[in-house]
Amino acid sequence: MKQIGLVLLLSLMISQAFAQDAKKIAGIWWNDKKTSKIEVKEENGKYIGTVIYINPEKYVKGEPEKDFNNPDVKLKSRSRLGLQILSGLKYVAADKEWQGGSIYDPDNGKTYDCFSWFEEDPNVLKLKGYVAGIKWMGRSTTWTRVTK
Repeated sequence: MKQIGLVLLLSLMISQAFAQDAKKIAGIWWNDKKTSKIEVKEENGKYIGTVIYINPEKYVKGEPEKDFNNPDVKLKSRSRLGLQILSGLKYVAADKEWQGGSIYDPDNGKTYDCFSWFEEDPNVLKLKGYVAGIKWMGRSTTWTRVTK
């Protein structure tokens, strides 16, 4: 009976550690160009990222840029501010990565499969977008955690 209790306790501790690792991605991040901030948060067990700030230097006539490169004509006039650009990422503890997601690049209007990870610094998030399931043929970007 003590063994069962010990196994349950260890299982609970391990699952808590994995949950903490998974939540490392949550927060507010500067994009690689420092032109916008993206808030990453958990939604229904997966992580999404939404543009919450755009540098005013990127405003056009006093308003945030529009999603003018979107291939859907109906979406070209929507603001980039408030745009969800990251979706569906789920933490895979064995790989220490968030996988199975997608990332939208408003600069070219394309959506890519995506995964992300940390190397050594928990304030530097690596993301890679790719197509056709070929991860090594993708493009990487680096986001930096906002500390203020």
